[in-house]
Amino acid sequence: MPKVTKEDALLYHSRGRHGKIEVIPTKPYGTQFDLSLAYTPGVAYPCLEIEKHPEDVYNYTAKGNLVAVISNGTAVLGLGDIGAMAGKPVMEGKGLLFKVFADVDVFDIEVDEKDPDKLIEICAKIAPTFGGINLEDIKAPECFEVEARLKAMLDIPVFHDDQHGTAIISGAGLINTLEITGKKIDKIKLVVCGAGAAAISCSRLYLSLGVKKENIVMVDSKGVINRKRKDLNKYKQEFITDRDIDTLAQAVKDADLFLGLSTANMLSKEMLATMAENPVVFAMANPNPEISFEDAMATRDDLIFATGRSDYPNQINNVLGFPFIFRGALDVRASTINEEMKLAASKALASLAKEPVPASVLKAYNVDKLTFGKDYIIPKPLDPRLISCVASAVAKAAMDTGVAKYPIKDWDAYKKSLDRRLSDHIKKVGELNI
Repeated sequence: MPKVTKEDALLYHSRGRHGKIEVIPTKPYGTQFDLSLAYTPGVAYPCLEIEKHPEDVYNYTAKGNLVAVISNGTAVLGLGDIGAMAGKPVMEGKGLLFKVFADVDVFDIEVDEKDPDKLIEICAKIAPTFGGINLEDIKAPECFEVEARLKAMLDIPVFHDDQHGTAIISGAGLINTLEITGKKIDKIKLVVCGAGAAAISCSRLYLSLGVKKENIVMVDSKGVINRKRKDLNKYKQEFITDRDIDTLAQAVKDADLFLGLSTANMLSKEMLATMAENPVVFAMANPNPEISFEDAMATRDDLIFATGRSDYPNQINNVLGFPFIFRGALDVRASTINEEMKLAASKALASLAKEPVPASVLKAYNVDKLTFGKDYIIPKPLDPRLISCVASAVAKAAMDTGVAKYPIKDWDAYKKSLDRRLSDHIKKVGELNI
């Protein structure tokens, strides 16, 4: 993939119609009669039906396929607190990915509000417009409160992708690395470098998968989160270790998995050398990971290595999750995205990585083969099977846990309908690069 330059990026966003997304009509509008149906007087009839039967909003409006991508710009990917307006290109990009990967429509909404109480109130007030809310780039620890309170208030899915997306995708990677190494999940020692939204959420999901809390050591910018620390918020306190250690170097000794969600160059070659046999390193700081691929590979030949980058094997990419998770949740009109639905997505992704890879995917990534193993632990983002695999698993989990209002009865027909939703660009997978 050619290197992305500032000039290329600015031209991409500004040429032709500015930005990356638009709203287009879905009904005829070429005659006076069409316009009378679309607006006055015809529009009064669906309004009155919805007033009498609120669930009819899903029959007469776009609500059921519409997701709000909401951000206040306080933690924009790799850029920090740059403000709501400056974060808008990212939110539009999220809308593009939702649409081309899973045919989910998006309104991106940038809210100039840092007070979590006011942000929650704003989100709740506009919720009737949407079938779901994807919270994005809201800094920790406020993001935990914003999501938790909105989930309690609303009967539509609310999902903070910076937390759960990374957790779900890396969770799939964890499942498969355990199979490759033969290690037991309740025995592995995990070091988490970083203590923000993604780190907390990953750790929580890994506990649900079977990791033991006493085997987790979390490290923030001030060192190991242990009982000596008096500066910990309630979220970090969930992961206090009883071990008498203070530094990352002490924590990684004999560890089986290093989960990096921090900044570049945190894990030295010397630290990596002290990890357990057949170690796993998920170095997901972007654009530069906690240890470079080259340094990691030069240090250990028994290593399984993943990053957030597309130019190395095993990219932990959130686009493997959020479009399909919302697709499944919307299709059964789920009232929430619960833990079981997230676990179902992880397990579906892990399972798909073991299936033979279509020729179209090999062509898209210019490789001769992809086979389940150390260099292929999770599917590629351009795999056209993702939508039917992940969305159907999420939808089924929603039904099994009683949060689906519109259950699916014919699964074969549903999976075929998912395949039909794929963007032409994804169907011609070789033409699109992520």
